[in-house]
Amino acid sequence: MSETYLDCKGLNCPMPIVEIGRAFRGLEMGDCLRVEADAPAFLIDVEAWVRKMKQKIVSVEKGPTTVVIIEKIS
Repeated sequence: MSETYLDCKGLNCPMPIVEIGRAFRGLEMGDCLRVEADAPAFLIDVEAWVRKMKQKIVSVEKGPTTVVIIEKIS
């Protein structure tokens, strides 16, 4: 299991979700993607994407930027 970092700071929605989709293609089952973004709707968008894609949010850190760790489970 590995963790990949994705910097989406400065990107407006829906670009962080587009970048997450691209990054997920290269991950193996059990790998995690750590995404950092500052778009206001990022957390709402990523939660919807995770539900739709049947993945798992491992953790969320809110602050000036939101950091979400997503595990590839399917």
